Amino acid sequence: MTTTGSVCAMGYVALGSRDLAASTRMATDVLGLRSVENTATRAFLSAADTHHELVYVKSETEGVDHIGLVAPDHDNLAAIREKVRRGGWRVISEQPIEDHIEEGFAFVGPEGFTWHVYRGMSLWDARGGGMGPDRYGHVNIKVRDSVAMVAFLVDVFGFMVSDRIGDDFAFFLRCNPEHHGIAVVKAVDQAPSLHHHAWQAQSIAELGKLADRVKKSGSRLLWGPVRHGAGHNIAAYYIEPGAALVELYTDMEMIYDPCREALVWAFEDPGWLSQWETLSPDNMLTFGIPAIER
Repeated sequence: MTTTGSVCAMGYVALGSRDLAASTRMATDVLGLRSVENTATRAFLSAADTHHELVYVKSETEGVDHIGLVAPDHDNLAAIREKVRRGGWRVISEQPIEDHIEEGFAFVGPEGFTWHVYRGMSLWDARGGGMGPDRYGHVNIKVRDSVAMVAFLVDVFGFMVSDRIGDDFAFFLRCNPEHHGIAVVKAVDQAPSLHHHAWQAQSIAELGKLADRVKKSGSRLLWGPVRHGAGHNIAAYYIEPGAALVELYTDMEMIYDPCREALVWAFEDPGWLSQWETLSPDNMLTFGIPAIER
């Protein structure tokens, strides 16, 4: 059987933080993640049964350190590695760049984003049945050339386009049945950045509880709850200490037909963004943290 080289899941996101304590506190007390392991330079957090789904890395600047993607097996990992080699992308490590991972490698792709492709993360299920999301779900990245970034994600990792907004304003891509694991938005006049990371909740009631916790922390939701058209998910957003957005969502569309063609929305149609006539704040796209240079 020919192995094409595809990822099968979103693994985790690692963010640079100037204040590990503040970042960790917001993630545990407001979002509801559990703190799994802490060192002087890293804080590992999770909602599901793996060692980490969110990593804060002590840094002099706020930014996205790297994005972790899961390969289903050794053969797919090797095939992706070969595609990276043929594409001439700069490999920064031939081994996993985080602990508790069996095998993997990391490289710098288009627009400066670092990708860590791996398999075999340790299980670490210590959930206590309290508040918080079920798992990490997706990221939204802003780029200068959305078409080139989508081509990269499709060709190297095997992502499929679920929805497209306009000719090239935004793309929603999946690597499994969930509608999107990565959303790509064109932002010509901005540096490439991670706009938000997103976490799946069981119901809209959890979004209300999140709003209560955000208010108790001294802040408030930036937007939502709202139902998106692209993805159909109900979502709420707040600002984390590093100035990225965090999304909690539920009721995401699932696509089980790998041959389903991408849905195309006119850019002028506000329905792709909101089905409830609650348009996003004017400053919604100004948020985000840049890719940390390597």
